[in-house]
Amino acid sequence: MTSTKRRRIYLMRHGNVTYFDADGTAYPPDEVPLNEKGRAQTTAAGKVFAELGIRFDRVITSNLPRTIESATRVLAATGQHIEIEPWPEFQEVRGGVLEVIHDDDLEAAFTHAFASMAAEHKKFLDGESVGELLDRIHPAIDKLRADPGWDTVLLVLHGGVNRAFLSYAITSQRIFLGNIEQAPGCINVLDVGARNNDWVIQSINYSPLLPLQTESRLSTMEEMLHQYRKSRVR
Repeated sequence: MTSTKRRRIYLMRHGNVTYFDADGTAYPPDEVPLNEKGRAQTTAAGKVFAELGIRFDRVITSNLPRTIESATRVLAATGQHIEIEPWPEFQEVRGGVLEVIHDDDLEAAFTHAFASMAAEHKKFLDGESVGELLDRIHPAIDKLRADPGWDTVLLVLHGGVNRAFLSYAITSQRIFLGNIEQAPGCINVLDVGARNNDWVIQSINYSPLLPLQTESRLSTMEEMLHQYRKSRVR
């Protein structure tokens, strides 16, 4: 038995958003709101928390609208009134300029940073590297853990950020497990103790509306690549 009570982290990914229009043209990624599917996913997640009587001490998001909107919908479904705390350091991994990526390099640009055990020099869409992502996510996790003022926290973040968070919890090392899939609106459940390596991973990628992930066998980035390719064939 551990001598110190573990605290609970509910780590969500924001709900579904529309990153590309019908022609594959990208919308500004920092501005996209939830679409109809994303609104349903986050409300469904909130209803799960409500049915189980789960209460949060704190609710933390990134500073991007899609995570704040997702957290707002979760809280509305639970009937809890908690001030949402946007942490800019939890912003999604930053991509480069899609238009300058050569056709032959598209697949690598979209998917290589999310390979299993992705090397730190790998870049997300020719933008921020895995190493740069870890440089800002690990200190943020340590800051959260150092605060004794909570027992149960909800974090609503992003697919890449969640992978960095889960990789840290699973390995207690500077490792990025890029193939941990994070479906829109999914819930991960982690318990954390006082020791640096005292993590218990209770659940990963639970989606209330699609618990067995039967809709697709593609990763999120493979689906985004398929959508974006439409802009290259016009």
